[in-house]
Amino acid sequence: MWSRNQKTLNSEVSFSGIGLHSGENVDVTLVPANSNSGITFKRTDLEKNNEIIANFKNVSSARLCTKIENNFGVNVSTVEHLMAAFYICGVDNIVVNLNGPEVPIMDGSAKDFVKIIKNCGLKTLEGRRQFVKIKKKIEFKEDDKSINITPTENGFAVKFTLNYERSPIIKTQTNSVNFKDKSLEDIYAARTFCLYEDIEEIKSVGLAKGGSLDNAVVVQGNKILNEGGLRSKKEFVNHKILDLAGDFMLSGARIIGSVECTHGGHALTNEFLKKIFSDK
Repeated sequence: MWSRNQKTLNSEVSFSGIGLHSGENVDVTLVPANSNSGITFKRTDLEKNNEIIANFKNVSSARLCTKIENNFGVNVSTVEHLMAAFYICGVDNIVVNLNGPEVPIMDGSAKDFVKIIKNCGLKTLEGRRQFVKIKKKIEFKEDDKSINITPTENGFAVKFTLNYERSPIIKTQTNSVNFKDKSLEDIYAARTFCLYEDIEEIKSVGLAKGGSLDNAVVVQGNKILNEGGLRSKKEFVNHKILDLAGDFMLSGARIIGSVECTHGGHALTNEFLKKIFSDK
């Protein structure tokens, strides 16, 4: 992840799945790309103006997922888990061809994406990887939500605090991780989650059409409705860290710094990235 040279996949690789919010089946092919081309999503179901650059400036919605959109109104949603897999595996340049409006949710985590990338293997490119080193503390607050980043010598560290007072199971969870660690499985295998009582409200606004116990952890009172329960004791907060890593990958660079976030989400992270890169 922290090598000096940029990387892409060894070869093309394809997979399919259902979109969490659209409910549509989508076919995806990851295509290796050259140095300095970055990450591009391409809607192959559309004939023209179908490319969207994966960048925080192109985020058009951050409601329950991260959606990116180009100047022609063409968009792709739920990019965060795949972007997190690119971050964790060290992919810098790739074209994501997909024939629908949403990246498949798979099992609700980035586990399948990481497995696909690792099985395919990476190719080292000639271009040097871009790093952005934080030199001073930057912070952003919105109501009871807050996020800040402080300088560190190397690596990218995240401390996240999640507070779900409505749930006796989730309650308050805090976890810290440095993405230089070799074992990040608890992070990339952490699934998206929701409270049972929120499902109808989410579906009433046209979201979660493809949601099921196969791709999300559902909490009802004192029970986890999924067979087998949780994958780790801190799966809830670990998933929020995964989301944050995926959203930070939209910066287009490897950021060297230490992040601390409380009650955050996609919208807060996106506003924070705008603030970071407004200060040169």
